[in-house]
Amino acid sequence: MENIGKAMVFKGIKSPFNLEEFKFPLLKPGEVLVRNSYSTVCTSDLHTFYGRRHSCTNSVLGHEVIGEIVDLSQGGISDYQGNSLKVGDKVTWTVFAFDPLSENTLKGFPQKSERLYKYGHEEINEEYQLNGGFSTHTHLRKGTAIFKLPSNLSLKEAAPINCSHATIAGAIRMAGDISDKNVLVSGVGMLGLSACAQAKFLGANQVWAQDINSEKLNSSEEFGADQTFLYPEKEIETANQEIGGIDIVIETSGSPEAIEKCIGLLGIGGTIILVGSVFPQRDLAINGEVLVRKILTIKGLHNYTPEDLQTAIEFVSTAKNRFPFEKLVGAEFPLDELEKAFELGQEGKHFRVGVKP
Repeated sequence: MENIGKAMVFKGIKSPFNLEEFKFPLLKPGEVLVRNSYSTVCTSDLHTFYGRRHSCTNSVLGHEVIGEIVDLSQGGISDYQGNSLKVGDKVTWTVFAFDPLSENTLKGFPQKSERLYKYGHEEINEEYQLNGGFSTHTHLRKGTAIFKLPSNLSLKEAAPINCSHATIAGAIRMAGDISDKNVLVSGVGMLGLSACAQAKFLGANQVWAQDINSEKLNSSEEFGADQTFLYPEKEIETANQEIGGIDIVIETSGSPEAIEKCIGLLGIGGTIILVGSVFPQRDLAINGEVLVRKILTIKGLHNYTPEDLQTAIEFVSTAKNRFPFEKLVGAEFPLDELEKAFELGQEGKHFRVGVKP
Protein backbone atom coordinates (compact mmCIF):
# COMPACT_ATOMS: atom_id res chain seq x y z
CA MET A 1 0.00 0.00 0.00
CA GLU A 2 1.22 3.50 -0.79
CA ASN A 3 2.38 5.41 2.27
CA ILE A 4 2.24 9.02 1.07
CA GLY A 5 -0.77 11.32 0.92
CA LYS A 6 -1.05 14.71 -0.78
CA ALA A 7 -2.93 17.79 0.33
CA MET A 8 -3.56 21.29 -0.96
CA VAL A 9 -2.48 23.36 2.04
CA PHE A 10 -4.14 26.70 2.83
CA LYS A 11 -1.42 29.26 3.52
CA GLY A 12 -3.35 32.50 3.82
CA ILE A 13 -6.23 34.63 2.56
CA LYS A 14 -6.34 34.52 -1.25
CA SER A 15 -2.91 32.88 -1.29
CA PRO A 16 -2.22 30.02 -3.70
CA PHE A 17 -2.74 26.56 -2.24
CA ASN A 18 0.49 24.63 -1.77
CA LEU A 19 0.54 20.95 -2.81
CA GLU A 20 2.40 19.07 -0.08
CA GLU A 21 3.11 15.42 0.67
CA PHE A 22 2.65 13.76 4.06
CA LYS A 23 3.54 10.29 5.30
CA PHE A 24 0.62 8.16 6.36
CA PRO A 25 0.08 8.25 10.13
CA LEU A 26 0.63 5.42 12.56
CA LEU A 27 -2.96 4.91 13.64
CA LYS A 28 -3.82 5.10 17.32
CA PRO A 29 -6.70 3.09 18.82
CA GLY A 30 -10.01 4.22 17.35
CA GLU A 31 -8.48 5.85 14.27
CA VAL A 32 -9.10 5.27 10.57
CA LEU A 33 -7.38 6.29 7.35
CA VAL A 34 -9.64 7.05 4.39
CA ARG A 35 -8.78 7.53 0.73
CA ASN A 36 -10.88 10.52 -0.30
CA SER A 37 -13.20 9.82 -3.24
CA TYR A 38 -14.89 13.20 -3.64
CA SER A 39 -15.27 16.53 -1.88
CA THR A 40 -17.26 19.69 -2.49
CA VAL A 41 -16.44 23.33 -1.82
CA CYS A 42 -18.73 24.54 0.97
CA THR A 43 -19.61 28.22 1.36
CA SER A 44 -17.68 28.27 4.64
CA ASP A 45 -14.55 27.17 2.72
CA LEU A 46 -15.03 30.20 0.47
CA HIS A 47 -15.54 32.45 3.50
CA THR A 48 -12.24 31.24 4.95
CA PHE A 49 -10.22 31.52 1.75
CA TYR A 50 -11.51 34.98 0.88
CA GLY A 51 -11.14 36.34 4.42
CA ARG A 52 -14.78 36.68 5.44
CA ARG A 53 -14.24 34.42 8.46
CA HIS A 54 -11.21 33.62 10.57
CA SER A 55 -9.57 30.23 10.35
CA CYS A 56 -6.05 29.00 10.98
CA THR A 57 -3.56 28.83 8.15
CA ASN A 58 -1.22 25.93 7.34
CA SER A 59 -4.35 23.80 7.24
CA VAL A 60 -6.25 21.56 4.84
CA LEU A 61 -9.66 23.03 4.09
CA GLY A 62 -12.68 20.98 3.06
CA HIS A 63 -15.14 19.06 5.22
CA GLU A 64 -17.82 17.94 2.74
CA VAL A 65 -16.02 14.75 1.81
CA ILE A 66 -16.54 11.01 1.38
CA GLY A 67 -14.07 8.19 0.91
CA GLU A 68 -13.03 4.56 1.14
CA ILE A 69 -11.33 3.05 4.16
CA VAL A 70 -7.73 1.97 3.45
CA ASP A 71 -6.49 1.30 6.98
CA LEU A 72 -7.88 0.79 10.50
CA SER A 73 -6.22 0.76 13.90
CA GLN A 74 -5.64 -2.58 15.58
CA GLY A 75 -8.56 -3.96 17.52
CA GLY A 76 -11.13 -3.00 14.94
CA ILE A 77 -13.48 -0.03 14.54
CA SER A 78 -17.27 0.15 14.42
CA ASP A 79 -19.39 2.72 12.69
CA TYR A 80 -21.81 4.89 14.68
CA GLN A 81 -24.52 2.25 14.39
CA GLY A 82 -22.28 -0.47 15.83
CA ASN A 83 -21.41 -2.25 12.57
CA SER A 84 -17.82 -3.41 12.11
CA LEU A 85 -15.88 -1.41 9.55
CA LYS A 86 -13.40 -2.93 7.14
CA VAL A 87 -10.96 -1.86 4.45
CA GLY A 88 -12.86 -1.00 1.29
CA ASP A 89 -15.99 0.34 3.02
CA LYS A 90 -17.31 3.55 1.48
CA VAL A 91 -18.03 6.01 4.28
CA THR A 92 -18.89 9.51 5.35
CA TRP A 93 -18.34 11.00 8.80
CA THR A 94 -19.23 13.89 11.07
CA VAL A 95 -17.33 17.09 10.37
CA PHE A 96 -15.99 16.86 13.91
CA ALA A 97 -14.48 14.41 16.37
CA PHE A 98 -15.88 14.69 19.89
CA ASP A 99 -15.56 13.31 23.40
CA PRO A 100 -18.69 11.24 24.18
CA LEU A 101 -18.20 11.84 27.91
CA SER A 102 -17.68 15.60 27.78
CA GLU A 103 -20.07 17.86 29.66
CA ASN A 104 -21.64 19.37 26.55
CA THR A 105 -21.99 16.00 24.83
CA LEU A 106 -23.85 14.64 27.84
CA LYS A 107 -26.14 17.67 27.62
CA GLY A 108 -26.97 16.63 24.04
CA PHE A 109 -24.58 18.90 22.16
CA PRO A 110 -21.66 16.76 20.90
CA GLN A 111 -20.88 19.40 18.27
CA LYS A 112 -19.93 21.67 21.18
CA SER A 113 -17.86 19.07 22.98
CA GLU A 114 -14.90 20.38 24.90
CA ARG A 115 -11.68 19.94 22.85
CA LEU A 116 -13.74 19.46 19.69
CA TYR A 117 -11.69 18.68 16.56
CA LYS A 118 -13.16 19.94 13.27
CA TYR A 119 -12.02 18.52 9.94
CA GLY A 120 -11.06 21.18 7.43
CA HIS A 121 -10.52 23.76 10.19
CA GLU A 122 -7.46 22.65 12.16
CA GLU A 123 -3.79 23.58 11.79
CA ILE A 124 -1.47 20.83 10.59
CA ASN A 125 0.75 19.45 13.36
CA GLU A 126 3.08 16.49 13.80
CA GLU A 127 0.27 14.09 14.71
CA TYR A 128 -2.56 15.19 12.40
CA GLN A 129 -1.76 16.37 8.91
CA LEU A 130 -4.20 14.84 6.44
CA ASN A 131 -7.12 16.45 8.24
CA GLY A 132 -9.29 17.99 5.51
CA GLY A 133 -11.20 17.13 2.37
CA PHE A 134 -8.94 18.82 -0.18
CA SER A 135 -6.42 16.02 -0.02
CA THR A 136 -5.99 12.46 -1.19
CA HIS A 137 -6.65 11.02 2.28
CA THR A 138 -8.24 11.92 5.60
CA HIS A 139 -6.95 10.76 8.98
CA LEU A 140 -10.03 10.23 11.17
CA ARG A 141 -9.51 10.62 14.89
CA LYS A 142 -11.12 8.66 17.70
CA GLY A 143 -14.51 10.17 18.48
CA THR A 144 -15.51 10.66 14.86
CA ALA A 145 -18.96 9.27 14.05
CA ILE A 146 -18.48 7.20 10.87
CA PHE A 147 -21.31 5.94 8.65
CA LYS A 148 -21.31 3.48 5.77
CA LEU A 149 -22.77 4.98 2.61
CA PRO A 150 -25.70 3.35 0.81
CA SER A 151 -24.67 1.83 -2.51
CA ASN A 152 -27.29 3.79 -4.49
CA LEU A 153 -25.65 7.18 -3.91
CA SER A 154 -23.36 8.78 -6.48
CA LEU A 155 -20.26 10.75 -5.46
CA LYS A 156 -21.95 14.09 -6.15
CA GLU A 157 -25.04 13.13 -4.17
CA ALA A 158 -23.10 11.81 -1.19
CA ALA A 159 -20.33 14.37 -0.63
CA PRO A 160 -22.45 17.27 0.73
CA ILE A 161 -24.51 15.07 3.07
CA ASN A 162 -22.23 15.46 6.08
CA CYS A 163 -22.59 19.25 6.09
CA SER A 164 -25.58 20.82 4.34
CA HIS A 165 -28.12 18.01 4.56
CA ALA A 166 -27.11 16.98 8.08
CA THR A 167 -27.36 20.56 9.34
CA ILE A 168 -30.88 20.90 7.96
CA ALA A 169 -31.85 17.54 9.42
CA GLY A 170 -30.80 19.01 12.76
CA ALA A 171 -32.81 22.19 12.17
CA ILE A 172 -35.96 20.22 11.37
CA ARG A 173 -35.41 18.00 14.41
CA MET A 174 -35.34 21.14 16.55
CA ALA A 175 -38.47 22.50 14.86
CA GLY A 176 -40.49 19.43 15.82
CA ASP A 177 -43.22 17.66 13.86
CA ILE A 178 -43.35 19.32 10.46
CA SER A 179 -46.19 17.33 8.89
CA ASP A 180 -49.17 19.45 7.77
CA LYS A 181 -47.33 22.63 8.81
CA ASN A 182 -46.73 25.77 6.75
CA VAL A 183 -42.97 26.14 6.36
CA LEU A 184 -40.96 29.10 5.13
CA VAL A 185 -37.35 28.61 4.04
CA SER A 186 -35.51 31.92 4.09
CA GLY A 187 -32.45 31.84 1.83
CA VAL A 188 -32.19 29.08 -0.76
CA GLY A 189 -28.55 28.32 -1.18
CA MET A 190 -27.48 24.74 -0.58
CA LEU A 191 -28.89 24.72 2.95
CA GLY A 192 -32.18 26.25 1.86
CA LEU A 193 -32.71 23.83 -1.00
CA SER A 194 -32.14 20.94 1.37
CA ALA A 195 -34.63 22.51 3.79
CA CYS A 196 -37.27 22.76 1.08
CA ALA A 197 -36.75 19.14 0.07
CA GLN A 198 -36.70 17.74 3.61
CA ALA A 199 -39.79 19.74 4.63
CA LYS A 200 -41.75 18.56 1.60
CA PHE A 201 -40.52 14.99 2.06
CA LEU A 202 -41.72 15.01 5.68
CA GLY A 203 -45.23 16.08 4.72
CA ALA A 204 -45.32 19.85 5.20
CA ASN A 205 -48.58 21.43 4.05
CA GLN A 206 -47.03 24.40 2.27
CA VAL A 207 -43.31 24.97 1.64
CA TRP A 208 -42.41 28.55 0.75
CA ALA A 209 -39.00 29.78 -0.35
CA GLN A 210 -37.68 33.33 -0.04
CA ASP A 211 -34.47 34.73 -1.51
CA ILE A 212 -32.98 37.81 -3.18
CA ASN A 213 -31.99 35.72 -6.23
CA SER A 214 -34.73 34.72 -8.68
CA GLU A 215 -32.61 31.95 -10.25
CA LYS A 216 -32.16 30.28 -6.86
CA LEU A 217 -35.89 30.57 -6.29
CA ASN A 218 -36.49 28.75 -9.56
CA SER A 219 -34.21 25.96 -8.36
CA SER A 220 -36.14 25.72 -5.10
CA GLU A 221 -39.22 24.63 -7.02
CA GLU A 222 -37.33 21.49 -8.10
CA PHE A 223 -36.67 20.80 -4.44
CA GLY A 224 -40.20 21.01 -3.12
CA ALA A 225 -41.07 24.71 -2.83
CA ASP A 226 -44.78 25.31 -3.49
CA GLN A 227 -44.46 29.10 -3.71
CA THR A 228 -41.49 31.43 -4.06
CA PHE A 229 -41.06 35.04 -3.03
CA LEU A 230 -38.41 37.55 -4.06
CA TYR A 231 -37.08 39.28 -0.95
CA PRO A 232 -37.86 42.00 0.19
CA GLU A 233 -41.00 42.37 -1.93
CA LYS A 234 -44.23 42.33 0.08
CA GLU A 235 -46.28 39.68 -1.76
CA ILE A 236 -45.36 37.20 0.96
CA GLU A 237 -47.19 39.28 3.58
CA THR A 238 -50.49 39.06 1.69
CA ALA A 239 -50.06 35.35 1.06
CA ASN A 240 -49.18 34.82 4.71
CA GLN A 241 -52.42 36.43 5.88
CA GLU A 242 -54.38 34.10 3.63
CA ILE A 243 -52.95 30.96 5.27
CA GLY A 244 -53.09 32.30 8.82
CA GLY A 245 -49.35 32.57 9.42
CA ILE A 246 -46.23 30.50 9.01
CA ASP A 247 -45.76 27.66 11.51
CA ILE A 248 -42.03 27.05 11.03
CA VAL A 249 -39.23 29.15 9.53
CA ILE A 250 -35.86 27.62 8.62
CA GLU A 251 -33.64 30.70 8.30
CA THR A 252 -30.41 30.09 6.37
CA SER A 253 -29.51 33.55 5.03
CA GLY A 254 -28.21 34.95 8.32
CA SER A 255 -29.45 38.42 7.38
CA PRO A 256 -30.72 40.30 10.48
CA GLU A 257 -33.30 42.12 8.36
CA ALA A 258 -34.59 38.86 6.91
CA ILE A 259 -34.72 37.25 10.36
CA GLU A 260 -36.79 40.11 11.76
CA LYS A 261 -39.24 39.94 8.88
CA CYS A 262 -39.54 36.16 9.24
CA ILE A 263 -40.40 36.49 12.93
CA GLY A 264 -43.18 38.87 11.90
CA LEU A 265 -44.61 36.22 9.56
CA LEU A 266 -44.91 33.56 12.25
CA GLY A 267 -48.42 32.60 13.34
CA ILE A 268 -49.55 31.66 16.84
CA GLY A 269 -47.17 29.11 18.33
CA GLY A 270 -44.69 29.53 15.48
CA THR A 271 -41.03 28.53 15.60
CA ILE A 272 -38.00 29.95 13.80
CA ILE A 273 -34.74 27.99 13.59
CA LEU A 274 -31.69 30.18 12.90
CA VAL A 275 -29.03 28.33 10.91
CA GLY A 276 -27.30 30.96 8.76
CA SER A 277 -26.14 33.45 11.40
CA VAL A 278 -22.53 32.29 11.53
CA PHE A 279 -20.78 35.60 10.87
CA PRO A 280 -20.47 38.89 12.81
CA GLN A 281 -23.65 40.96 12.58
CA ARG A 282 -25.73 43.55 14.40
CA ASP A 283 -28.13 42.67 17.19
CA LEU A 284 -31.68 41.73 16.26
CA ALA A 285 -34.61 44.05 16.98
CA ILE A 286 -37.21 41.78 18.57
CA ASN A 287 -40.40 42.84 20.37
CA GLY A 288 -40.80 40.87 23.57
CA GLU A 289 -44.54 41.43 23.76
CA VAL A 290 -45.00 39.90 20.31
CA LEU A 291 -43.00 36.85 21.37
CA VAL A 292 -45.14 36.42 24.45
CA ARG A 293 -48.58 37.06 22.96
CA LYS A 294 -47.96 34.90 19.88
CA ILE A 295 -46.21 32.19 21.95
CA LEU A 296 -43.23 32.15 19.58
CA THR A 297 -40.05 30.10 19.82
CA ILE A 298 -36.60 31.12 18.55
CA LYS A 299 -33.82 28.51 18.39
CA GLY A 300 -30.33 28.52 16.98
CA LEU A 301 -28.40 25.59 15.53
CA HIS A 302 -24.68 25.33 14.83
CA ASN A 303 -23.53 22.12 13.11
CA TYR A 304 -25.44 18.98 14.06
CA THR A 305 -25.43 15.70 16.00
CA PRO A 306 -24.40 12.27 14.66
CA GLU A 307 -28.06 11.25 14.64
CA ASP A 308 -28.78 14.16 12.30
CA LEU A 309 -26.16 12.87 9.88
CA GLN A 310 -27.77 9.43 10.00
CA THR A 311 -31.14 11.05 9.21
CA ALA A 312 -29.62 12.99 6.32
CA ILE A 313 -28.04 9.89 4.77
CA GLU A 314 -31.36 8.05 4.92
CA PHE A 315 -33.19 11.06 3.47
CA VAL A 316 -30.92 11.57 0.45
CA SER A 317 -30.76 7.84 -0.25
CA THR A 318 -34.55 7.51 -0.12
CA ALA A 319 -35.47 10.77 -1.87
CA LYS A 320 -32.79 10.82 -4.59
CA ASN A 321 -35.30 9.99 -7.34
CA ARG A 322 -37.63 12.74 -6.16
CA PHE A 323 -35.15 15.61 -5.93
CA PRO A 324 -32.15 16.24 -8.27
CA PHE A 325 -29.39 16.26 -5.64
CA GLU A 326 -26.62 15.42 -8.11
CA LYS A 327 -27.49 18.52 -10.11
CA LEU A 328 -26.40 20.71 -7.19
CA VAL A 329 -22.74 20.02 -8.00
CA GLY A 330 -22.45 22.08 -11.16
CA ALA A 331 -18.76 21.66 -12.01
CA GLU A 332 -15.80 19.48 -11.08
CA PHE A 333 -12.03 19.94 -10.87
CA PRO A 334 -9.05 17.69 -10.05
CA LEU A 335 -7.36 18.31 -6.71
CA ASP A 336 -4.38 20.13 -8.21
CA GLU A 337 -6.75 22.69 -9.74
CA LEU A 338 -8.33 23.60 -6.40
CA GLU A 339 -7.81 27.32 -6.95
CA LYS A 340 -9.96 27.15 -10.09
CA ALA A 341 -12.65 25.36 -8.09
CA PHE A 342 -12.61 28.16 -5.52
CA GLU A 343 -12.71 30.86 -8.19
CA LEU A 344 -15.76 29.29 -9.78
CA GLY A 345 -17.37 28.72 -6.40
CA GLN A 346 -16.88 32.39 -5.54
CA GLU A 347 -18.76 33.41 -8.68
CA GLY A 348 -21.86 31.79 -7.23
CA LYS A 349 -23.06 30.16 -10.45
CA HIS A 350 -23.25 26.72 -8.85
CA PHE A 351 -24.52 25.59 -5.46
CA ARG A 352 -21.47 23.36 -5.14
CA VAL A 353 -18.23 22.76 -7.05
CA GLY A 354 -16.76 19.27 -6.84
CA VAL A 355 -13.13 18.30 -6.26
CA LYS A 356 -11.91 14.83 -7.20
CA PRO A 357 -8.47 13.60 -6.05
